[in-house]
Amino acid sequence: MPFLLNLILFQLCWIAAVGGAGLGYWWAGPVAAVVFAAVVLKTSRWPRADMELAGLAAVVGFVVDSAYVNFGLLQFAAPVPTPHLAPIWIVAMWVSFALTLNHSLSFLKGRPLMAFVFGLIGGPFAYYVAAQKFGAAQLTAAPMTVYLTLAVAWGLVTPILMGLATRRVPVTEVALAGAR
Repeated sequence: MPFLLNLILFQLCWIAAVGGAGLGYWWAGPVAAVVFAAVVLKTSRWPRADMELAGLAAVVGFVVDSAYVNFGLLQFAAPVPTPHLAPIWIVAMWVSFALTLNHSLSFLKGRPLMAFVFGLIGGPFAYYVAAQKFGAAQLTAAPMTVYLTLAVAWGLVTPILMGLATRRVPVTEVALAGAR
């Protein structure tokens, strides 16, 4: 899948999920993620690896974001199916994120420190924008506590997911595909 197409579609999914949730349209994110997945699967050289990563990220995201809720750090808008668990729309975001690992984020493969820094900064920033600009989340603890927790979680999860992506599609294979 072309780098730019993957990046643009991911950003559109993010906006659909976060903007939709902020407006009460919890279904917008999952619908966008399904469309994104269909495009990725149709155009990817590694559709099986992409879907394995998407499934794994859905589980990880559900557990991580449910923990944020249950530890009193965040509440999510449009809390479908229940306000006590990660909502469907944010799980769709994790799926969409996973669909970038072999494509627009492939530059992080083989660079765990860079992936750590990317997650450390990018994760909290995404939640900040979701909460402050779209009303899709609300901090329910001290902001410093919430953002430090998000930074640590994303700083750990990003290189782990990238490592799993690299095991499924090695860096050399991605480089060869990009050269074609």
